[in-house]
Amino acid sequence: MLRTRVITALVLLAILVAVVYSESYPFFIAVAALFFGAASWESFRLFQYRQPLFGTAVWAVAFLLLVFQGVSDSVKLLFALCAAIWAIRLAPSLALGLPPLEGFANRLLNGIYGIAILGCFLAIVVLYGHSPLYLLSVMAIVWVADIGAYFSGKAFGKHKLAPSISPGKSWEGAIGGWLAVLVLAGVSAEMPALADTFAARTLAKAGWPGLCLVMTIMVAASIVGDLFESQLKRRASMKDSSNLLPGHGGVLDRIDALIPALPLAVLFDSWF
Repeated sequence: MLRTRVITALVLLAILVAVVYSESYPFFIAVAALFFGAASWESFRLFQYRQPLFGTAVWAVAFLLLVFQGVSDSVKLLFALCAAIWAIRLAPSLALGLPPLEGFANRLLNGIYGIAILGCFLAIVVLYGHSPLYLLSVMAIVWVADIGAYFSGKAFGKHKLAPSISPGKSWEGAIGGWLAVLVLAGVSAEMPALADTFAARTLAKAGWPGLCLVMTIMVAASIVGDLFESQLKRRASMKDSSNLLPGHGGVLDRIDALIPALPLAVLFDSWF
């Protein structure tokens, strides 16, 4: 299992680097649309939607239409809507629970989560439009938080973060991931070679207090995204969102923490 997991991770990393630095916008959009379709299909399965392929096709068309429309005011409004969705509906469900799989409330939540996924992938396109490095610098915040949380949790984890949703996560792990992000963001922001990264631009516009606040919100959002997808899988009695990525589960399992964080990054960037 470990060997399969490592091989898949290396292949995904190679694909990511090749796509991001291909300097071909149509190729980048095609790959983004492919992964968006996979994530949407997995989401429909978690909500036990009876026609996941049809739903996926509808979302894919919406994604492509918005991409080719460009970054208009309506697209910017979508990022604000995504932030509101997480703050008002999805994050509170971690404490309040999810509706039954049958019924209108579940179908409504399915659509709301679909909007959040759409916003994430549109944010990927917007951040890539700034530069490949800028996109990777935002994604790295979530990756560092996840890696830091894993090792901190293994070493110091005693107090469960959300035992009924994800028993393996601890408060010590979450704090360790947060500290790792603060340290690496601060160090990278002071490096001239990384002047055009999210952390460096945030520091230049908002100062050290602003940088710490933004990184804290980003880390918190990534944790909520991870826990929400775990909650969906637990309700659906599924270990992984799919088996599309050997050793890693599905696409949603790899991007769940990015879903709430990336639209926030676009919003912060526009505000600053």
